[in-house]
Amino acid sequence: MLLAYYIAAINIETVFHAIADRDDYLPFEGICLTDSFALHESDDLLSDYMKDNSDRRERQKKTDIRVIVGNPPYSVGQRSANDNAQNVAYAGLDERVRATYGVRGDKNTKKKALYDSYIRAIRWGSDRLGDAGVMAYVTNAGWLDGIAMDGLRKCLSTEFTRVYVFHLRGNAYTAGERRRKEKDNVFGVGTRTPVAIAVFVKDSQASEQCRILFHDIGDYLDRKEKLDIINRFRSVRGIKKSGAWTRITPDEHGDWLDQRDTSFDAFPVLGDKKHASGKVLFENCSRGIVTSRDAWCVNTSRKALIENIESTVAFYNAEMERWARAVEAGKTLSDVKSFVNLDPKRISWGDDFYRRVKKEESLRVDNAYVVPCLYRPFTKQNLYYSPQLNWSLYQMPQIFPHAGHPNRMIAMTGTGGRSGFSVLMMDSLAEYQTLANGLSFPFWLYDEAALDAQPDMLSGVENQPIVQRRDAITEYAQSLFSQAYPTDTISRQDIFHYIYGLLHSEDYRQRFRANLSKELPRIPCVKSVEDYRAFRDAGQRLGELHVGYESVEPWPVTIDAGNKELPTDPEVAYRVTKMRHPGTGKNKDRSTVIYNPYITIRDIPDGAYDYFVSGKPALQWVMERQCVKTDKASGIVSDANRYAIETVGDPRYPLDLFLRVITVSLETVKIVRALPELSIE
Repeated sequence: MLLAYYIAAINIETVFHAIADRDDYLPFEGICLTDSFALHESDDLLSDYMKDNSDRRERQKKTDIRVIVGNPPYSVGQRSANDNAQNVAYAGLDERVRATYGVRGDKNTKKKALYDSYIRAIRWGSDRLGDAGVMAYVTNAGWLDGIAMDGLRKCLSTEFTRVYVFHLRGNAYTAGERRRKEKDNVFGVGTRTPVAIAVFVKDSQASEQCRILFHDIGDYLDRKEKLDIINRFRSVRGIKKSGAWTRITPDEHGDWLDQRDTSFDAFPVLGDKKHASGKVLFENCSRGIVTSRDAWCVNTSRKALIENIESTVAFYNAEMERWARAVEAGKTLSDVKSFVNLDPKRISWGDDFYRRVKKEESLRVDNAYVVPCLYRPFTKQNLYYSPQLNWSLYQMPQIFPHAGHPNRMIAMTGTGGRSGFSVLMMDSLAEYQTLANGLSFPFWLYDEAALDAQPDMLSGVENQPIVQRRDAITEYAQSLFSQAYPTDTISRQDIFHYIYGLLHSEDYRQRFRANLSKELPRIPCVKSVEDYRAFRDAGQRLGELHVGYESVEPWPVTIDAGNKELPTDPEVAYRVTKMRHPGTGKNKDRSTVIYNPYITIRDIPDGAYDYFVSGKPALQWVMERQCVKTDKASGIVSDANRYAIETVGDPRYPLDLFLRVITVSLETVKIVRALPELSIE
C-alpha cells in the first residue's frame, strides 16, 4: 500500500515538472493515504504513524474541491459467502445512494448493483463538489443502460448541468454478433466490462436543464484502433470539433440509450405478481431454482450428487453443533461467519446456512429430493431440490411439486441480461441461470393448499396427497383472444403455443428489443386470424421440438474415426472430456468438431449455429456442457459421461445429443424464418 502511495506521488511530481519546465524541485504536498469514501465517516487510523499524512487529510477535508478525476474500482461485492470478502460498508455514503439513486429508481428492480464501488464514487464525487465543479471518471459503462441504474441516471440529469460520455465499448459478457461489435477492451484483458470516459459538469449559474452529450466509439474496433481514436480526439472539445457529440433526451423511465417503444405499453403483460387479478396472461410465474451452491446441489451423476450432499450436510451439522456448544458454554461470539470453518472443499456457505446455524437447526439428507433439472439449455442434470439446501425455490413447488407431476413452462431470459432476449419451452425444473436470470411461465399450477398439507413435499412420492391442478393462463387471456378471433375456438393451450411462437418472431424481438431488455414481454394480438394461426402452429411445433430434443432424429453428419476401429468398450469409445473445433480465431473450422481421440464429427451445416439461446448457439451449449468439469473451489467433478451411463443408459448419449441438437437448431431456424411479418394494430 505504501509503495503505491509513494509511486503515485512521484508520478504526479514527475509529470508536473515535465509540463512546468522548472529547474527547482517542488514536492507535491496534497497526496493522502486514506479511504476517500470513509474520509468524512471515520477517524484517521494512521494518525499515530503518519502525522504529515493526517495533517494533509484534515486539510483536504476542509478544502473547497472543484475538480475530481479518477478511475474508480469496479466491485459489486464478493462472489461467494466462503470468500468472507464483502465490500466495505459506508453508512453515510450508502444511505446517500439509497436516498437518491435507490429512491428515484424503479421500485421493482434489485438495488445491489447501486452499491458497486464505481457507483459509490459517482455519488461521493457529486456530493463532494457541492454546487459547482467538474468530475471526470473512467468507469465501467454499465450505468449507461443498466436497469438498476435508472435512478442514478435520473439524478445525474438533475444534479449536473452537462454530462459528456465517450462510450468505449468492449463488453466481453455479450455474445454473438453483439460481442463481435464490442470487440476489444481499451484495458485489454484488464477488465471484461464495457468502459466509458464520463465528464460531469456542475455550473451553479447555468439556466438550462442538463445537456447530455454522447459519443459511441463504434463497432468492430480492436484495442489499438480505439486508443488511436481517443488520442486523436484528445478532449471533449476535440469530439465537439469533429461534430461527433449526439445529444440525448432521457425518457420517462430514465433511459438514455435504447429507449423503449411506447406502443408496447398497450399490450397485455405476461404476468404481474403484484396485480395478478388485472390484465395479465398468466396467473403466476417463477424464477428458476437458486441453490447458491450449485457444485454441491447439481451434478450429472446421481450417485456423486448424493455423496456430495451427505458430505456437506455432515460437515454443516458438525459446525452447527460446535456453535451450539460454544453458545451453551457462554463464549463471546461475534457472528456465525467468523466462527465457522469456511473451507470451500467442505461446504459452500451462504446467508441461509448462517441463519440456520444461529437457530441451531440441523440438516438431513433424503434421496427423494434428487430430481431432473434442465440446468442449461439442452443439458439435463440431477438437482437436489430441497428448501434446506437450496437458497430459494421461489414458486417452483407450485409448478413442479415433485418429479411425478407433469408440466410445461415457457422460460425466458430475465430483464437486464447481457445475452439478449430468448425463450425455451421445457418440461422439467429450471435453474435460475438455465436462461440468464430466468423467469418461467407454466401451463399448469398445482394447488398450494394440498402442498401445505404435505410439509415434506418431495419425500415419499407414493404417500403424497392427490394435488389439484389448474390452468395458469387466465380467464382474461382466453377472453381477450376469443374476442380477437371470434371465428376460432380458442383454448388455453392455443394461447400458450401462440405466445411461444410470437416470442420467437424476429420482427417482434427487433421492434421491441429495448423493451424486452428492461421489462417483461407484452403480447399483442396480430391483425389477422391467419397470422394468429401461423404463430400458434409454429409455437406448437417449436415446443415439441425443444421439449423433445432428446428424441428427435440425429442429423446425418460424417463420423470420422480416422481409419481406426473404435474401442470395443462403448464407455471408452464414446467418452467425452471436452469437444472442440480445430483451428483458432478466424481459422476455426465450425464444420468440424473433435469429439474425442477416436471420433471427429464432420460436415456440420453452418446454419446449425444460427439458433441462439441465452446468448449462444444451442450447439455451443452442448459442446460446453458435455464434458468433464472440476469446480475450482470445491474440487467436485461433474462428468457428463456419468449422466449418459447412469441416467440414459447409453454411453453414446453425448455424441447423439450433439447430432440431435443440430436437427433442433436447423428446424428451429426454418420454422422461425417462415413466421409471418408482425402486423398489429
